[in-house]
Amino acid sequence: MGLLGSNFVKAMLQKGQQVNVWNRTFSKAKALEKDGAKAFDDVKDAVKDADTIHLTLKDDESVNEVLAMAESALHHGATIIDHTTTSKKGAIERTKKWKERGFTYLHAPVFMGPKNALEGTGYMLVSGDQEVIAGVETELAAMTGKLVNLGPEEGKAAAIKLTGNLFLITLTAGLSDTLTLAKAEGLNAEDVADLFRFWNPGAMVPGRLRSIMAANFSEPSWELNMARKDAGLMMLAAKEGNAELSVVPAIARFMDEWINKGHGNDDWTVIAKDSI
Repeated sequence: MGLLGSNFVKAMLQKGQQVNVWNRTFSKAKALEKDGAKAFDDVKDAVKDADTIHLTLKDDESVNEVLAMAESALHHGATIIDHTTTSKKGAIERTKKWKERGFTYLHAPVFMGPKNALEGTGYMLVSGDQEVIAGVETELAAMTGKLVNLGPEEGKAAAIKLTGNLFLITLTAGLSDTLTLAKAEGLNAEDVADLFRFWNPGAMVPGRLRSIMAANFSEPSWELNMARKDAGLMMLAAKEGNAELSVVPAIARFMDEWINKGHGNDDWTVIAKDSI
């Protein structure tokens, strides 16, 4: 019953569903009783009459721990839907384990924040047994803006979610460096916001990815040597402004490795060659 889970519950209650709630910190579950949920301080009591159990936890370990606590009270054939961001390996293992025990486990991670959970917007991912997905598709689609079925491969939803989160982490780190350099150069955050009002680098992402996948690095639009020169200017400007960049120095070292391999005149995206 964290930020995401509690808003999932509120949205379900608004649709007239009966929802039992449990949280390791009982007060977080208890707080939802004012919205119409029924709170329990023992997870076994919360799940014993439930046909569907939704989990929104921290990681593989917490999911395994909570399910172990609840197992003796689960009725045979119950469906467990796990929205936790976990490892691919963990999702595959749990799917197999709970099927062998007579339960349906489906990993359904999300690209959703608390506001999305309350409003039923954002994206929810599923993959694996298509019959299982068909059986819960209507219920899950009502929880999100778009339910994305990634096909029959177990664990693919977990892998795609983690990959997407990596992009979000690196994007935020890049924005941090951008703001740091701007400040060192005497600009303010609003100046950076103005830049993105007339220049939208996000629109470049699909095309840039396709270009990298094509692996045609010998026809550069921006040579690696020139990109490395600019990275040096960035680091120097930050240093002169008594600031420190966190992401660019690591990228510069990576660029140097590729230049030393003889790729200085290739397109700078050659640094992604080994990742394809």
